[in-house]
Amino acid sequence: MRKGWTLLLACVMTMTIVSGCGSDNTDGNGSAATDLPNVVKNNASASAGAQKVKLVLWHYYEKDIEDFVKKFNESQDEVEVTPNFVPFSDFKKQLTIGLSAGNLPDLVLVDNSDVAAFAAMGLFEDITDKVNAWADKDQFFEGPMKSGIYEGKNYSLPFVSNCLGLFYNKELLDQAGVNPPQTWDELKTTAKVLTKDGVHGFATSLLKGEEGTFNFYPWLIAAGGSPEKLNSPEAASAVDFLSGLLEDGSMSKEVINIGMSDIEKQFAAGKVAMMVNGPWQTTSIEKDNPELDFGIALIPQGKQNASVLGGENIGMIQGKNKEAAWKFISWALSADSVRSYEEVSGAFPPRKDVAADKKYTEDPSLKVWMEQMESAMPRGPHAKWPELSTALSTAVQAVLTGAASTTDALAEAQATVDEIMK
Repeated sequence: MRKGWTLLLACVMTMTIVSGCGSDNTDGNGSAATDLPNVVKNNASASAGAQKVKLVLWHYYEKDIEDFVKKFNESQDEVEVTPNFVPFSDFKKQLTIGLSAGNLPDLVLVDNSDVAAFAAMGLFEDITDKVNAWADKDQFFEGPMKSGIYEGKNYSLPFVSNCLGLFYNKELLDQAGVNPPQTWDELKTTAKVLTKDGVHGFATSLLKGEEGTFNFYPWLIAAGGSPEKLNSPEAASAVDFLSGLLEDGSMSKEVINIGMSDIEKQFAAGKVAMMVNGPWQTTSIEKDNPELDFGIALIPQGKQNASVLGGENIGMIQGKNKEAAWKFISWALSADSVRSYEEVSGAFPPRKDVAADKKYTEDPSLKVWMEQMESAMPRGPHAKWPELSTALSTAVQAVLTGAASTTDALAEAQATVDEIMK
């Protein structure tokens, strides 16, 4: 049942080191050249006199992307893209340095939560005109498309996506005579029933920092809240719901100190009956406990269904060859190309039409993941998302550790947010 997703996102969860620099497709005056063909003579196999625009793509994927780009290069004779690996740990730094030094690639694959910040810095080309004229623009899930928009303009498009969902131990739920919870009230009741004999009914990482914010975000959105309005009843209800699970023992107090991979270990060991986690944990679970029978369900609904969006977007660097870059982007995000890439990488498609393929509709777990993708919303998007994330994470931690009341913690967080928004 899980064959189609056991390799899910493994290619983007492990990072190593190398860096590259971009091409400079400009005319003699330093202006971006936009006409095809351009730059370098093609090889002898191409038609006489043909030329190819040469572009560089920065990415942090350890595998699969080279073969994918090769397919594009072989599919036409106008543009040639060279993928250059830059380690995830160094990626944002290299982009920032490159922006200052004028040494950048033509295209980048970047974490979708970073798009707004780099757009505000002037890194990305505004591609709103290209997107508006693109017949495929309405084929993408709402959240992934939103992740590439900053101040009403398109600066990137979703390449691969992921989200969080609810994992549950089928044996433990069957023994307790309960079903996977569908609402917050059901989760509270079910988690309490499952908490016994050294097993906690539920877990989600609420570690301080971006990882904790990533895991808290579905609850905030499900409650109808916003990271820009933290002193709201909606934000308070999300914090209070999770703190309530801690207080009644359904969730271990360890969740404020451990990450998603640690919670996966507990789930695989049968010490946690249900957890919110990402699809990339599937391979780890099957490795840690091959005999564990587990299922996937939607994160229980608050006022609305919600999850948080992960994954990467592709954008073009401002001032580079827009026509050539768009030729690659529109090819890479076509339905056939998305199918081709997800087939070898195990990544989730950001396109609704691809998600409707039999591969996803006939596999029970993949079907749930695709349904969850419909409600997966991006963090922000905001140019100062790291600061907003820190304010949110600090408030949640203050409440869960008992350092502050929900009202006081969120009021302090809102004061920080107000300063950020100025």
